[in-house]
Amino acid sequence: MANLLLISTILLFFYALTCSATVYTVGDNSGWDISTDLDSWSRGKTFSVGDTLLFQYSQYHSVSELTKENYKGCNMTNALQSSSNGNTSFALSSPGDRYFACGNRLHCLGGMKLHVNVVGNAVASPIGAPQAAQPGGFNLPPGSSRTNNPSSSSVLNRIRVDSLVMAFFGVLVILFGVI
Repeated sequence: MANLLLISTILLFFYALTCSATVYTVGDNSGWDISTDLDSWSRGKTFSVGDTLLFQYSQYHSVSELTKENYKGCNMTNALQSSSNGNTSFALSSPGDRYFACGNRLHCLGGMKLHVNVVGNAVASPIGAPQAAQPGGFNLPPGSSRTNNPSSSSVLNRIRVDSLVMAFFGVLVILFGVI
């Protein structure tokens, strides 16, 4: 019985580690700006289903999600989603390529665009998770910090408090059959 309990606890803990998502602040502290080297920023990062891209930018910029063809030519007509509020998030809810660019075509031609490849399986978003279906993306509340970008090299940065709480309650259920 003790071995079964130990194995169950370990499995539950590892499940909690894999259930969390990451919010990536595009450009880190530089934000979504013409001076940011977005190719360098995205290099080495693994974007997974459930993660979120947070674009923070000044009044001189905007962000649009584009098709691959429109992305290549910096064509802003027929954007899939657009926002100019300065604090825009896009939930990465399915695997595949996603394309983003500044709505100012000259900025896009100057390199202010981002291509990410999202890996993983398409899953239903948990209750309370941001949804990508809203035009303009999901907007975080004002005052969100640009310093919340995790390092993709550390698994520990992907642990979230809610996952740990879920693991704790799972252990309680296993131990005592309560809740």
